[in-house]
Amino acid sequence: MKRMMLLAATLSLAAGPAAAQSLPDFMKQVIAAWNTPTEPFKVVDNIYYVGTNGLASYLITTPQGHILIDTVMPESTAQIEASIAKLGFKVADIKYIINTHAHIDHTGGLAQIKQETGAQMVAGAKDVPLLEGGFYPGREDQRYLNFPPVKVDRAVKEGDTVALGGVTLMAHETPGHSPGCTSWTTDVKDGDATRSVIFFCSATVALNQLVGRPTYPGIVDDYKKTYAWAKTVHPDILLAPHPEMYGMAEKRAKIADGAPNPFVKPGEFNAYLDKLEGQFNDGLAKQTAALQSGK
Repeated sequence: MKRMMLLAATLSLAAGPAAAQSLPDFMKQVIAAWNTPTEPFKVVDNIYYVGTNGLASYLITTPQGHILIDTVMPESTAQIEASIAKLGFKVADIKYIINTHAHIDHTGGLAQIKQETGAQMVAGAKDVPLLEGGFYPGREDQRYLNFPPVKVDRAVKEGDTVALGGVTLMAHETPGHSPGCTSWTTDVKDGDATRSVIFFCSATVALNQLVGRPTYPGIVDDYKKTYAWAKTVHPDILLAPHPEMYGMAEKRAKIADGAPNPFVKPGEFNAYLDKLEGQFNDGLAKQTAALQSGK
């Protein structure tokens, strides 16, 4: 767990691994934790967690078929499929596969599950070249970040929706972490209450270069737009690609019959994004200082 959190912190802050260690070697130390299995479970209403211990994947079920949001590392695709089956659902009934952003830890199984199910692949328009090329922008030559390419059937922009079996998911452009980073919102039932849910893409700096030779043109402005947008939305439930982003393990441990759903936590998303904005500003300042000093 400590190793997993260390890598998460590293990717979040774009600080890179210890100076004496290459990024590929550092990643090898913690990928095992990312790939550690965990039991699938119901988050709320028809939303289920079907990811690994360290990487999130969500199944939204409907009478007309299902929606899968994100996959995990390529070698752990079978875990997602086993989790779906364990919950009593069929992988073959997946009609849409949605990707929040085109990084290996959230795209590894997209191509395989799309091939097996014939589901439509949906992603943010500006991430389409990355998904279909299978690479991290600006690091195309670093093969350890590559993933199996997948054909995107539908590219979405702000306000577009995916509807199936009474469920409607709305796309929101939240770029920065990747060019086409896309968050999704929907409403669910929680007893007699209706709760708003956000499947947040991410807004960490990760491995991105912000200055000098940026990961992609306009990346700094994109991050700022995302942080500004985040201040205008106030979901009841925050879900995200990495479970530690919203304290999944701690909340899951509190699930109990008759008790309030621990995933309902208004204000959590906004507090989290305020924290990320501070980390972004710090990262931008450090990268700018390093560039100016020639380091």
